[in-house]
Amino acid sequence: MSQHRRRTSAKQESKRQVLVVAVAVALVVVAAGVSLGLWAASGGDGGSTASEAGSSRGASAAAPPDRAPEAAPSPTRSYPLSEAPRTIPAVRDHEPARGPGWKPEKGNRVVVDDPALTDEGRLVAGELGMTYAGEKSDKRAGDLRLALNRGEGANPESYVMTVRDGRVEIGGPTDTGVFYGTRTLKQETHDGGTAPEGVVKDEPAKPQRGFMLDIARKNFTAGWIEDRIRELGDLKFNQLGLHFSDDQGFRIESSSHPEIVSQQHLTKAQVRKIIALAQSRHVTIVPEIDSPGHLGAVLDAHPDLQLRSAQGSAVQGAIDISKAESAEIVDDLLNEYADLFPGGPWHLGGDEYQALTRSNPEASFPQLAAAAREKYGSGATVADLTTGWLNDRADTVRGHQRVPRAWNDGFFRGTSVQAAKDIQVAYWTGKEIGAREPLEYLQAGRKVINYNDEFLYYVLGEPQTFVYPTGQRIYEQWTPRVLRGTAAVPARYDGQILGGSFAVWCDLANSQTEDQVAAGIRMPLRATVQKLWDPGEPELSWAEFRALADRLG
Repeated sequence: MSQHRRRTSAKQESKRQVLVVAVAVALVVVAAGVSLGLWAASGGDGGSTASEAGSSRGASAAAPPDRAPEAAPSPTRSYPLSEAPRTIPAVRDHEPARGPGWKPEKGNRVVVDDPALTDEGRLVAGELGMTYAGEKSDKRAGDLRLALNRGEGANPESYVMTVRDGRVEIGGPTDTGVFYGTRTLKQETHDGGTAPEGVVKDEPAKPQRGFMLDIARKNFTAGWIEDRIRELGDLKFNQLGLHFSDDQGFRIESSSHPEIVSQQHLTKAQVRKIIALAQSRHVTIVPEIDSPGHLGAVLDAHPDLQLRSAQGSAVQGAIDISKAESAEIVDDLLNEYADLFPGGPWHLGGDEYQALTRSNPEASFPQLAAAAREKYGSGATVADLTTGWLNDRADTVRGHQRVPRAWNDGFFRGTSVQAAKDIQVAYWTGKEIGAREPLEYLQAGRKVINYNDEFLYYVLGEPQTFVYPTGQRIYEQWTPRVLRGTAAVPARYDGQILGGSFAVWCDLANSQTEDQVAAGIRMPLRATVQKLWDPGEPELSWAEFRALADRLG
């Protein structure tokens, strides 16, 4: 019996070995079929999932070790889930997917589905070394397609970018949104990079994202301004403020009053070229002719309009708003430049009118006090007359379908004449006489733009208490709700804060060259737009953000 049991065991062992080999062969055949099936299902583009790739690897490992290598199944290409692109500003949402992503290739097409996107298509084709093919409905490998998706209620600056099947489509409700999608793609593919597979859904938190440049006190060349516009467009800024009139200079050619123009200035032809470039980058230029203060360059040619005290002393930069001729010359300029600059916003200035820095403006300037009483009644003050001046200038630009804004110290407490409700507040300081907290403007229902001088003022030469702002401080401490100092206003007012603007002021004009200014504002601009575009806490540390900026150039 023991020998029979041994023979039976031997037969059973032999059968088990045959069975193991048969099962192993079957597994190899099945695995090979699955692998080929997956390859076919993915169109050969390597779209298998991680679990599928793991199954394929497991089946190969199950084959007997003495099997010839050529009998093993071909492995499938496998991609991990994509990661969100690294851009400045960061994209708001990315849906990951598996796939190789997309790179621009010479000869591949940029196509559009609407002629309104021709400019955006030509621009990005040139930047990425591709061929602009115009309106096309067919699909080819490697295509970049730009499309208008006129969705009801969508943020006009939003876009959706889909990277799939070796192609990219960028769609948005307007050409502006599509343009911003191309800026994201340009950054993703910078210096040989790959746009990750998946879907980006992106839009800005704030509708006004600005950079303001004082060209009145320092003459900046047209070429330098054009370089900044290209930089602003790539960073998804949408406004460039030009402060071109001040005590030190008037820097744009004038046909209505050529006598006021400084020797160094921009011609209107240069300005039109700047405007055309700005429009191509979806940047609106916000002009500023500051009044009734900061008009020294105008008054140099018209000294009869300069404000004088009761003792006859001239007040630097201040025009005498009791004289009808003062309003006429400023309105001449506003009307002239409204025809030159397209767009909605118009900055009226309104700050630092020196008549109101005196302890008793009515006694110091009796002509202003008399004009106030004549126009607004027996109890009217110089502050009432100044507010009326602001309202009148707002009427002038409103006639050109412009939205007026003024510096916060051009609004006064306790006046019988109130600033028009539609004049937006450019809040920059809390240091003026009778300073008003940002909450006063917000509680009154006013719209506010954040120019906080604690974070966003780059003042050449660092006069008074100013220091050059750093990108790190903006990135780590500032938000659009931080309107004054370092404290944020309550979140319930966030919707009234339209955005913000980084500003370069040239108080000591020769303190830095153009190149030094460009280098000094490089990281502050990037930090500012990050906080205006994305309301959340930045995912990257400052060191990582700075390294990303260096990599993107």
